[in-house]
Amino acid sequence: MKPLIAFLILLTSWSAYSQSNDQIMQELEDDLTPGSDIFSDFNEDLESAQVLEDERFYRYGRFFSVNLGGGFTTFTGNRGKAYDDNHPTFHLSNTYFLDFQKAILLGLEYSKHTMILDTVVNGYPTQGPLGAVVTDFTRVFVGYKYYIDTTDLGTAVTYSNPHFIGRLEYWYQTTTFLDKPSLPKDKGGGLGSGLGFGLEFPIELRQSYISVEALYHVVNFYDKYTQDYRQKPGDTNSTYGYDDLAGNVISLVFTYNFTW
Repeated sequence: MKPLIAFLILLTSWSAYSQSNDQIMQELEDDLTPGSDIFSDFNEDLESAQVLEDERFYRYGRFFSVNLGGGFTTFTGNRGKAYDDNHPTFHLSNTYFLDFQKAILLGLEYSKHTMILDTVVNGYPTQGPLGAVVTDFTRVFVGYKYYIDTTDLGTAVTYSNPHFIGRLEYWYQTTTFLDKPSLPKDKGGGLGSGLGFGLEFPIELRQSYISVEALYHVVNFYDKYTQDYRQKPGDTNSTYGYDDLAGNVISLVFTYNFTW
């Protein structure tokens, strides 16, 4: 009797093992069949999540905004020592939102700065002290914004919409000699970039916002290493003169954003 029971148990185990192996082999064959997708379940979940995210963006997101405002622009280095900043800086830009976290921007800014030269300088040795020299900067830029995911950071942080900013810029520069109108204007340009951080506070959700953005700009000004404004040797009765106009830029801009 015992040998019979042992034989039946062995036969049952072998049958179950054989069925298990057959099932595994069948699944492997299905997965390896040409045209099959072993990641089908993963792809379906990913596509469903993307559809839900797109629907949520179309329902609750912003698509486009026009930004108007002003602020401050100042310089570092010798250029910062030379210039008195004639605030404000004027700002106009458009923002196109790709989704909740990414946006592309296109715009321009304008600022004016004055340099006082009470000395004879290398570039204009026969003109005497140049006096007031005014420089206008108009920059056009294209940029990228990345909004930080603030889902788990509390309501106050979420409603401030913190974001990072990167910009590629071109600076047009015009220098006018106010006290020497006979001198022609000096014009040029330089390529630059800006990196910074910003906040956007809603006035009316999805319709209007107040934004503040601070950026640090590195610009290759055409007159960056000019010696035209260096004090002429032998002129000791002066206060101002600059060996070059090297320096970078810091800007702080406030805007009112009309959003659709």
